[in-house]
Amino acid sequence: MIVFPNAKINIGLNVVSKREDGFHNIETIFYPIKLSDALEFAEADETCLTNSGIQIDSDHKDNLIIKAYGILKANFNLPKLKFHLHKIIPFGAGLGGGSSDAAFTLKMLNDYFNLGLSFEELEDYAGQIGADCPFFIQNKPTFATGIGNIFHNLELDLDDYEIIILKPSITVSTPEAYKNVIPRNPKYRLTEIVKTPIDDWKNLIVNDFEKSVYAKYPQIAELKQLLYSLGANYASMSGSGSAVFGIFRHLPTELENKIPEGILLYR
Repeated sequence: MIVFPNAKINIGLNVVSKREDGFHNIETIFYPIKLSDALEFAEADETCLTNSGIQIDSDHKDNLIIKAYGILKANFNLPKLKFHLHKIIPFGAGLGGGSSDAAFTLKMLNDYFNLGLSFEELEDYAGQIGADCPFFIQNKPTFATGIGNIFHNLELDLDDYEIIILKPSITVSTPEAYKNVIPRNPKYRLTEIVKTPIDDWKNLIVNDFEKSVYAKYPQIAELKQLLYSLGANYASMSGSGSAVFGIFRHLPTELENKIPEGILLYR
């Protein structure tokens, strides 16, 4: 069985308050995009993970795919499985690639082995893996609060637009990014802003990580300005970065020739 775990972008990210448990309450819009990995499995003598595409540096036993499998195996009689991941979504980009791989593992095993788990039950399992993971269970535009794990229905359709991603070689640490953000209540509610014309978003939507991340990595800020110079209706860093996305009504011609050397382009 093969599935294609997709990435997401954050349209706006407000760090609202710091919690007693050390985490932060946020407000953001998760929006699924086409960029995806490929993940498959087969029964095997030993449970393991192999990898192609972008190479995974950490021990495969610590990978979120294996963690997702282990969480379900603790409650269901699953056989030993060999997983293979073809990695396309870059690491350290704010695109949720690892979380998506884990969530799609849960869904894939639920479907293949007829475990009968509901969306809500799958989201509970996903929440044990990481804050972003539950979003990828239903995988639809969502307004998220809490630590990014409380979901609210949102009507947002960008199918008439093109979304491109620029990824520098920089990797941004999420814990480090949070250290440099001062929590605050947002001036405007994201759910109301996205009802306005997309050309107005750049004056209203804020990613609270941008200020401190751009100060340390000005190259990321330059990529955002590049996207606007190419005609993006809206551009932003996704999550804590380092990927920057642009939403275009019309893509410029010969786009690839306008991207600086060393910057990865995804579309």
